[in-house]
Amino acid sequence: MNTIPSVNLADFLSEDPVRKEKFINEIANAYETIGFVALKGHFLDDALVEELYASVEDFFNLPIEVKEKYEIPEIGGQRGYVSFGKESAKGRKEGDLKEFWHFGQYVSPDSKYAKEYPQNVTVTELPNFNEVGKKAYQMLEKTAKYVLRSLAVHLNLEETYFDEFIKNGNSILRPIHYPPIQAEPKGAERAAAHGDINLITLLMGAQGKGLQVQNRHGDWIDAIAKPDEIMINVGDMLSRLSNNKLKSTIHRVTNPPQELWGTSRYSIPFFMHPVSSMKLDVLENCIDENNPKQFENITSGEFLNQRLRELGLKK
Repeated sequence: MNTIPSVNLADFLSEDPVRKEKFINEIANAYETIGFVALKGHFLDDALVEELYASVEDFFNLPIEVKEKYEIPEIGGQRGYVSFGKESAKGRKEGDLKEFWHFGQYVSPDSKYAKEYPQNVTVTELPNFNEVGKKAYQMLEKTAKYVLRSLAVHLNLEETYFDEFIKNGNSILRPIHYPPIQAEPKGAERAAAHGDINLITLLMGAQGKGLQVQNRHGDWIDAIAKPDEIMINVGDMLSRLSNNKLKSTIHRVTNPPQELWGTSRYSIPFFMHPVSSMKLDVLENCIDENNPKQFENITSGEFLNQRLRELGLKK
């Protein structure tokens, strides 16, 4: 497969069982082969997307000393600002050429997760940044819920199997700024080749060249979404759960050609995580004599902490 398939969530949400089955088959086929789809029919409207990008640019244009006020190293970068070059791909020494922000789950003060999750960080200079970030978070979370429902049907589970695990899940919305490149990068990329940790990732900002996906033959192919699409890929947690039936695909963000070094790039992934107690034990119906169990039992919380240490974000 050398292109990223496009699907429309409106098919799954329709009352028409034929359209619903078509969506399930299309997304399942994509995730069993390339691990990525471009999705139309999501819950983000154009006005919200425009407002989000404007507020994200406003934040990253703040002076570095202002942004660094919002960096909190002791929480492993799980909320607030993470400065340029701090994160590296698993197995890489070079830091990625990016700075980013984390919005996390919004839970009520009396929720049992209020103590588990760090609080969201408020940027006092830009109140709209926090408001629009929360709106986008909730619309992406809603979109992800229905994508996971379609995959539950494909995996012969109850359609709402994932609902209890993603409600109040430890999901992250990450606006990323790839600043202009000032000098020849020595082995560093905007985002080195990696797989995602979580269940699924919903990516805004894949409309231009840069994001590349590695197909099963080892070739890198461009993943470019249309303006009304977001890119959605399988993460390692879902791959483990399905015994690698659904593929968590290696991807990267390449450096632009030298004539475009002076330009910034922005992208905004939403990493859909379940609650930390969710068991990622391989589903029994994904194991057979041709596909023996490939992964040991682990909870999502244990797996996340393991991976954050590998990324250099947690000690």
